Amino acid sequence: MTDEKEILDKTNEPVIPPAVEGQAPPPPKIRIIEDAEATGDTLAAYDYWRAGSGRTQVPGIIKCFGSRPDFLRQVVDFSNTVHFSEGHLVRRHKEMIASYVSYLNRCPY
Repeated sequence: MTDEKEILDKTNEPVIPPAVEGQAPPPPKIRIIEDAEATGDTLAAYDYWRAGSGRTQVPGIIKCFGSRPDFLRQVVDFSNTVHFSEGHLVRRHKEMIASYVSYLNRCPY
């Protein structure tokens, strides 16, 4: 087996190797459209998120939908309805769970 050969788990999905200290993480597989390069519908979708969040800098989790601004708006609306509404868990606990899951998945956002 060579280093270039993909290792698959039992579900036939690629196994992500553990992070190595001092090495940069692998590049994302999704093209991230940064705030400064967003134009047209993507810029409008980012502005839609900014207007609803009160924040100025779009986080990576939102940017990963930048190539599909129509879907990005749906994700924002869904997230505001489900993730940021009160229910069995308060928002603080939902954010803690999401942060921990992102950490476990070595997700940069």
